[in-house]
Amino acid sequence: MESAILDLMRAELRGPVIGPHDPDYTEARKVYNAMIDKRPAALIECRDAGDVMAALAFIRDNGLELAVRGGGHSGPGLCLVDGGVTIDLAPMRWVHVDPDARTAQVGAGSRLGDLDHATHAFGLATPAGIVSMTGVGGLTLGGGHGYLTRKYGLTVDNLLAADVVLADGSYITASETEHPDLFWALRGGGGNFGVVTSFTYQLHPVDTVGVGITVWPVEKTRDVLAWYREYLPQAPEDVYGFFMLLTIPPGPPFPEELHGKKMCGIVWCHTGDLDGFEEDLTVVDEPGTPDFHFTAPMPYPILQSLFDELIPTGYQWYWRGDFFDRIPDPAMGVHLEYGEKLPTPLSLMHLYPVDAAAHRPGPDDTAWSYRDAVWSGVFAGIDPDPANAGAIKEWCVDYWRDIHPYSMGGSYVNFMGEGEGQERVRATYGDHYDRLAQVKRTYDPYNLFHANQNIDPAP
Repeated sequence: MESAILDLMRAELRGPVIGPHDPDYTEARKVYNAMIDKRPAALIECRDAGDVMAALAFIRDNGLELAVRGGGHSGPGLCLVDGGVTIDLAPMRWVHVDPDARTAQVGAGSRLGDLDHATHAFGLATPAGIVSMTGVGGLTLGGGHGYLTRKYGLTVDNLLAADVVLADGSYITASETEHPDLFWALRGGGGNFGVVTSFTYQLHPVDTVGVGITVWPVEKTRDVLAWYREYLPQAPEDVYGFFMLLTIPPGPPFPEELHGKKMCGIVWCHTGDLDGFEEDLTVVDEPGTPDFHFTAPMPYPILQSLFDELIPTGYQWYWRGDFFDRIPDPAMGVHLEYGEKLPTPLSLMHLYPVDAAAHRPGPDDTAWSYRDAVWSGVFAGIDPDPANAGAIKEWCVDYWRDIHPYSMGGSYVNFMGEGEGQERVRATYGDHYDRLAQVKRTYDPYNLFHANQNIDPAP
């Protein structure tokens, strides 16, 4: 990019414009996944919607490539583009809670920890993820699920409105009554339609929750899955539990004799009466006595941040995902095989429940395309050492290849990796792809927003 363009940007924007020769460029282009090493021509740190509008005008007028970054948590690094411009929303990190209306308006640079901290002061929360460092923007636009999903639905089921800067530079609010077609598309269609500068969510009473961690030897994977697939879908909506394959990390709450062992397990969140929490979880003995079973009441934000220190910014990541409506016997063998050969101590597989309250909306109420899914699976190779990047990628791709025949065909948008191909994108958006393409034609006909799991505008 010509230095004159950078200087002009700096003169007209409130937020910093960082180019390759600036001393903070290397730090500014870092994202959560250290496997990503892209070099944008500029990063524009936008402080408000006006900055976003001005930045888009520069990008359009100069024919530049565009990417948008909220929390920088994109696994395939879609928030950066080589030689292009990243609109960085990180300075827009704020939360305004209306406790009477039980709503929160959230700046697009905010992270889940910001949202949880602000709402917890009022004994409120909304379903959104399991890691507090995740950006609210990417998580929400992909659909969003988390510990509260069985009780209160997906994140997009609780989205009331979104302020959006469109490709032509105009600023609008999308809701059920304003630009309802765009609002439908934003709830699961990813970042295809504009730059969302704020989100307004419905909140629900959530304060202290019951937390449980139960683990068995990895050799028990078949037995535990056989029980889990029957138990969880019929469990009360207050009971949430995601299944995992993991290597036990060193440190509490795990006893020293389990450190470094490959195991299967379940992380529980109980949103009901805490007096009955531990009694409800006595069922964990049914597939066999666990090697470790921990329970404790916790403030909800503490649960949301349990994994933060294990997987901080700057590690190598490679992940893929799939939706599942069943866990047939042959699939259990695949999970056991890859659980036994987890390639690094942090690599994992999770099956997140997306049933119960998430099944109540109709199949076409939002752009989320898998209302009949029961689990959203993610297969993630993780390690701090770049020398292990090849090993974690190979394990992840092989695992996904072998489990995919038992899937529903598509994935949670936010669990898709880089370069999976347009056929995979279509499978992920499912029956809604053509309708999404029509909305894309209306709001972004020239596909300015294409650094994402992209939907081509309808002809």
